[in-house]
Amino acid sequence: MITNLFSTFDPSTRIKLSINWRRALIWILIIPPIYWLIPSRLNLIWLNLITTLHKEFKILIKRNEIKGRTILFIALFSIIIINNFIGLFPYIFTSTAHLIHTLSIRLPLWLTIIIFGWLKNTKHILAHLVPQGAPRALLPFLVIIETISNLIRPGTLAIRLTANIIAGHLLVTLLGNSGTSLSIYILNILIIVQILLLTLESAVAIIQSYVFSILSTLYSREVI
Repeated sequence: MITNLFSTFDPSTRIKLSINWRRALIWILIIPPIYWLIPSRLNLIWLNLITTLHKEFKILIKRNEIKGRTILFIALFSIIIINNFIGLFPYIFTSTAHLIHTLSIRLPLWLTIIIFGWLKNTKHILAHLVPQGAPRALLPFLVIIETISNLIRPGTLAIRLTANIIAGHLLVTLLGNSGTSLSIYILNILIIVQILLLTLESAVAIIQSYVFSILSTLYSREVI
């Protein structure tokens, strides 16, 4: 039993070593097999996924002045989905369940895109602050609303990802802690429910990674 429900997301360890945050970089160990002479089925699946994402991001961006922009968002998708899946294993720290981690991913990317966009496409950014066909009397309010909307985008993306990961993990933890006091028949049902929840969490890990990268791509298209 755990004394505090949210202690599951505590980055500290009993051996007083800050190794949990280092686990967020363990996905780097998965990269070398991609460069094998004969790729495995897992590598082929991953390469097909990357190719599909590249085609989709290229359609969303619609502009070819800056080459290689899709690589940035594919890397973003890869980092998030791998960290989400690693966090599903028992006794492994889930870094994407912390706002500090998701903000550290999104905020530098957003700042880079914003600064680059203002320096290169100032008129393009100013045009996005004023919707076409809007009444002149509402223009000052619309500019304020659009500016606030642009400023809170990193926070909304980070909070969306963190909240979805926390919600699923808390539900799994709550059901798991109640198993010690149940009968054998109810316990079997609980195991089946836990398996279904883990399947749902796997789907959430994929969907949230995809949503995060897609929205980042759409937001960048308005700036660059």
